[in-house]
Amino acid sequence: MASTAHPVDVAFDPRRNAIANKVHISDEAAHRWYRFVLSFPPHLVREYLEAFGCDRSSRVLDPFAGTGTTLVEARKLGIRSAGVEALPMAHFASSVKLDWSPRPDRLISAADDIATKTLRALKRDGLSDQGQDELPARFEPLAFTAEQDGLLLADSISPLPLHKTLRLKQSIFDIADSGLESHLLLALANSTVRTASNLRFGPEVGLGLIKKDAVVISSWLKEVSQMARDLEALDELPGAAAKIYRADSRKSLRRTLGERTIDAVVTSPPYPNEKDYTRTTRLESVLLDLIGTRKQLRELKKQLVRSNTRSVYREDEDHRWVEDFEEIQDIARRIEDRRLELGKTSGFERQYARVTKLYFGGMARHLEELKRVLKPGALLAYVVGDQASYLQVMIRTGQILGRIAETLGYEVVSIDLFRTRLSTATGEQLREEVLVLRAPK
Repeated sequence: MASTAHPVDVAFDPRRNAIANKVHISDEAAHRWYRFVLSFPPHLVREYLEAFGCDRSSRVLDPFAGTGTTLVEARKLGIRSAGVEALPMAHFASSVKLDWSPRPDRLISAADDIATKTLRALKRDGLSDQGQDELPARFEPLAFTAEQDGLLLADSISPLPLHKTLRLKQSIFDIADSGLESHLLLALANSTVRTASNLRFGPEVGLGLIKKDAVVISSWLKEVSQMARDLEALDELPGAAAKIYRADSRKSLRRTLGERTIDAVVTSPPYPNEKDYTRTTRLESVLLDLIGTRKQLRELKKQLVRSNTRSVYREDEDHRWVEDFEEIQDIARRIEDRRLELGKTSGFERQYARVTKLYFGGMARHLEELKRVLKPGALLAYVVGDQASYLQVMIRTGQILGRIAETLGYEVVSIDLFRTRLSTATGEQLREEVLVLRAPK
């Protein structure tokens, strides 16, 4: 595999900043079926796959696969790929986005049958899909269990849209065959969050306008129709073997992927901030029965790199990986000193210094484990961003990860500026970068 060394800091055009993270219309097939807010864009994946000389003989890895941006893009290019993802909703979405086998006409036909069945059921309930202000008299809507509901942000979805969504979900299970069910359910998850729920993203999840009702069946049909059109377009592309594994990227990579099987890595790991991906995807995770109890949520969070204070546990030990890394210890001390100076005493604020050490320790642990599956000299691209979420103490994530990687035997090829973004904490422009590494030979 050929390699291309980038300059340490590429020339940055400010005019590019507004569009750097946008998905081009021509790229949307499969990607649009479900995406995280602020997912990195397909064109960035292509740039690095090309720069790394990846071709049909290569195997690309995304160890923080998220909703499958790298894997889908590699598959479109005919490059073999593998991904590792611990979050069940993201893992499910990626697996569906990599499955281009359903025939579009069968998908549409099944969706029409399901919609007809659901509309009939709603009519018996005294409802329609057009939206209404009040529940019918003596009507008991379908709802989540009390334990499921307790996992959600209050008012994530109103009773009427939820009832219709659950009716639709049941019809999918009743009618769809096994080859279509997952695609129809992913369309349901996407349409529920986008149109039926009360959620907004900016970029954290919160509440927007509380809607008494919403159009559910028609919105879902639009998602399925778009999926069918995308499948027609994807059928024209080369395609390549792609597999997403549900696993913890800090361990067991060799057992999952095999030794020395990976030619290149393109990924975007979590950043050290307060973004809780389990919270961002909570509604659809509960809807699809991927998470249903506090115990399941706790066990899930233990499989993630500690990047926010909601996912820190007493028994966590990843900080041990960076005990001798003075730069990280200094950042943690400055965060704690700043907390004391400001008189911040909440339980989350008390964890800021600790989660910083756990994050970088977890990433060190991941990079050490990753060496087992990389071919000698493999090239890696990590999309990471500066952070100032913890009491405005600056964390230069890319630079620090680069120095950690060097202590583990990697070579820092370059740190390329991808874009800048405004910090809500400090008002500064923060760098989002691509850390390019070369694996030990």
